[in-house]
Amino acid sequence: MYQAVAAATTMGGVPTDNVDFVVTLDQIPRWTDADSRSSLECENEDHSYFPDPLKSPEEESSRNGTISRFPVDHEINSTIYLWRGQPWNLDVDAVVNSTNENLEEAHSSQGLHAAAGPGLAEECATLGGCRTGMAKVTKAYDLPARRVIHTVGPKYAVKYHTAAENALSHCYRSCLELLIENGLRSIAMDCIYTEAKNYPREPAAHVAIRTVRRFLEKQKDEIIAVVFCTGTSSDTEIYKRLLPLYFPRDKHEEKVAIAKLPADVGDENGETIIDERKIRIKPLPKKTIHKPLEAPVELPISDVGLMQRNSSYLDTYLDPAFMSLIKDPDQRRQEQWEKTAQAQGGRNCAKMLGFGDLGGPPLSAAEEYSLHSRYLSKANALNLSEIAEMKIVYRGGVDSEGHPVMVIVGAHFLLRCLDLERFVLYIVKEFEPLIQKPYSILYLHSAASLQTQPDLGWMRRLQQILGRKHQRNLHAIFVLHPTFHLKAAIFALQMFVDNVVWKKVVYVDRLLQLFRYVPREQLAIPDFVFQHDLEVNGGKGRVADPRTKYVYHRR
Repeated sequence: MYQAVAAATTMGGVPTDNVDFVVTLDQIPRWTDADSRSSLECENEDHSYFPDPLKSPEEESSRNGTISRFPVDHEINSTIYLWRGQPWNLDVDAVVNSTNENLEEAHSSQGLHAAAGPGLAEECATLGGCRTGMAKVTKAYDLPARRVIHTVGPKYAVKYHTAAENALSHCYRSCLELLIENGLRSIAMDCIYTEAKNYPREPAAHVAIRTVRRFLEKQKDEIIAVVFCTGTSSDTEIYKRLLPLYFPRDKHEEKVAIAKLPADVGDENGETIIDERKIRIKPLPKKTIHKPLEAPVELPISDVGLMQRNSSYLDTYLDPAFMSLIKDPDQRRQEQWEKTAQAQGGRNCAKMLGFGDLGGPPLSAAEEYSLHSRYLSKANALNLSEIAEMKIVYRGGVDSEGHPVMVIVGAHFLLRCLDLERFVLYIVKEFEPLIQKPYSILYLHSAASLQTQPDLGWMRRLQQILGRKHQRNLHAIFVLHPTFHLKAAIFALQMFVDNVVWKKVVYVDRLLQLFRYVPREQLAIPDFVFQHDLEVNGGKGRVADPRTKYVYHRR
């Protein structure tokens, strides 16, 4: 282990969550075979990627998973460390400080200036600020490190997520470039994002790790240690999970990474590629047409410019196919407009039928991922206990196939006294542990027809927020005591929202029929559901008693 990093475990300083520790890449847990199989299945079901005609066949085969984009490199892996704690406690050449454009102490990494002493703030005041995505270097003063590299992370917005990704990537690359320019060889890098700037943690970790990997591929002889520093347990778990994808330690992890890496892992620097900004230039044709020489004609000076502007001389050098490209940005944009127009037609049809407004055009996979990350981050930061007390959504046991079950009670959904935005946050928070693997939903519609239900537009928005992982891993939706109006609404969801997800609905008319799919002992069912079942399905035969919850034969 690199001695400077190892020595940090014995140093003092402010601990994070009562523990500071450092691990090498080899000490990070490995992906299991079950995770690998699950990843490969998910990849086979993902149809969001379309071939790019501007890419070579080798690049396309790499994207489709036959060639690893981050092959095993033990020399690079030996430079990677993960440190749970404050970076300025480390005895390395440089530490990174995430700050704002004015390099102010109040917006810097918490505790850095206190550990470095007043000299750091005084030097920062002389630098004239720093632009977003750039970095500047100062002395380290009382820190164990030799230098402090200050950088300014971007603010995040879904609409400009590509610009934010590239700015964040440039932050990490600028820090590494300054490291080499100052003759330094080891660096400790804190997470260059803040909650105030609204950057989702996991997407930011992807950008950080892939940028460092690409930089080390070119400069691995100049750097001997890169320490990723995390300040919370959630950040630590994210980096433990993502580091082996970009720094695989063997062929097995390399294969796992092919399935688990995002569709876009950037260019040779780790920046996101924007097809519309690619420079598409064809070489000039080798064959030229020589025009016969003509006798020069004397023209007035005023007509010379006109003749040059009207000349077809350049036509001999232009290839007629120079600008004819398959799937150029304009053609792609036109196809997107056509899809949006078709979706608009479906929305208008749904609105005329009384199912509500279905909102805007479909979101891309990247937009859904960012949307889900923002909602999950906000939900984890809020106290949603008043939603939990309403018992609209709660965790059940497992179904007959062993899949976890989420129970939704329709009669408890009181739309007039429910904050829908907070309810969505609660759903995202409760569903997050389940949607990672196959799961089922049980919707109890018993006596719910008396309550006002949300329209299809709200259901479509909720489905977009939960994301494609929810759609892919959803095993079944069991609907107990459905009514004709509910079946019509689900049919509309199949027609106008998502034919794949809502085709998984299984209608259940009786409690006894439900117990075939979900065992009785796995469910906590409200008493009125038993009473409703007795009223609707009462009479002769086997029924479930609403008081004792037992099944008996009624004559």
